[in-house]
Amino acid sequence: MIIRTHAARYAAVLLTLTGVNMIPSTGVDAQGAQPLPTAAQTDPKTLGLMQGFPPPPDKTIRFIDGSSSRFPNTRWAFSHYRELVPTATVSRGEGPVVPLPRAERDLGGVAITTMDGKAITFNDAMQLTYTDGIVVMHKGKIVFEKYFGEGSPQLPHIAFSVTKSFVGTLAAVLAANGKLDPAAPVTKYVPELKDTAYGDATVRQVMDMTIGVKFSENYSDPNAEVFDYARAGGMMPIAPGYQGPRSFYDFLVKLNKEGEHGQAFAYKTANAEVLAWIVKRASNQSLAALLSSEIWSKLGAEHDGYFMVDSVGTESGGGGYNTALRDLARFGEMMRNKGKFNGQQIIPEAAVADVTQGGKKDDFAKAGYGLLKGWSYRDMWWITHNEHNAYVARGIYGQSVYVDPTAEMVIARYASHPMAANAANDPVSLPMYMALAKELMK
Repeated sequence: MIIRTHAARYAAVLLTLTGVNMIPSTGVDAQGAQPLPTAAQTDPKTLGLMQGFPPPPDKTIRFIDGSSSRFPNTRWAFSHYRELVPTATVSRGEGPVVPLPRAERDLGGVAITTMDGKAITFNDAMQLTYTDGIVVMHKGKIVFEKYFGEGSPQLPHIAFSVTKSFVGTLAAVLAANGKLDPAAPVTKYVPELKDTAYGDATVRQVMDMTIGVKFSENYSDPNAEVFDYARAGGMMPIAPGYQGPRSFYDFLVKLNKEGEHGQAFAYKTANAEVLAWIVKRASNQSLAALLSSEIWSKLGAEHDGYFMVDSVGTESGGGGYNTALRDLARFGEMMRNKGKFNGQQIIPEAAVADVTQGGKKDDFAKAGYGLLKGWSYRDMWWITHNEHNAYVARGIYGQSVYVDPTAEMVIARYASHPMAANAANDPVSLPMYMALAKELMK
């Protein structure tokens, strides 16, 4: 059975930058799958990727030729996007770093039963999901932290669609502060979208991705909108004679309506870029400046974050944020504590409450996520509605911020799985999160 998800389709854009050969971005069942090379076999240090001055030609990774988007090169590239593409800094501010207390535990042997019934351990799970780094926090303390391959406490790693949850959180913050009205039409903030799919949509519909927009992510169709999105955002090189959009803004004003708004959840990255435009207009700040002023500069973060940007410096709100892992954990811990961290109320409690209430399960069910039954989507967060009321920021290739309020646990993970779709690692990851939660609650 072929499992195809929004993430797989979106990942194809990143993986086909110049039409190069790629690892398939869909998962297949065990009977039909070719064995993947292991995490150990594809360790970028073991392979010698980008080592030497200069590195050997066959070990050199570039963005322009698509080599940065081919596995196993991605295992190096995901921790080095600043060296490959233009970026915008999200300042950590001038305050001191807030140390994260430690109460480390040996969790490697925690038993996990995968969704297909296999008995593994947490150590196994980290390898099976091609983990680059993972931080587990319990009651505000780091109980486990480990890095693999190119992963490091100092190196920011791309968060991919975890970025969307940052944008959704900023929208919820602006709403709680009375600077953004979710019930208002999109055109109140971005009148340039009046003749597009978003001309009769509300901000709330954008926040929860219940938008009817013609946005094909079928990468076998060279005319699909996703390729215009990729070219506009600098994710693909522009061929000579190209006459299409050259920025995210130019791309978004060309989107047409397809279907009705507010009827079903439909995950489309264009919605995140629209929401990013809305929050910039509502705050009169760039996305990087807004994230810094509202959250990042208050966390006591160890490092600046940074966004990938298009040709005019517009940040990618759909998947371009990069952070160090412990700083990502700080963000998750702030969410777990209802907006409090570093001795202050960083974001309004009402903003977190808006996220955690979840969206409409019936709308979500129409999207057909077989592994996420009973979930919903709210403010660009994935809400599990499981026995622990956990909620998740998710990105392709295994990026995750998993917040479990019942277990008082936060897990921040960066990864470089060869398969883009989270359906490739959810059968391991989701049971792993719950097993760790239950272990920590003992």
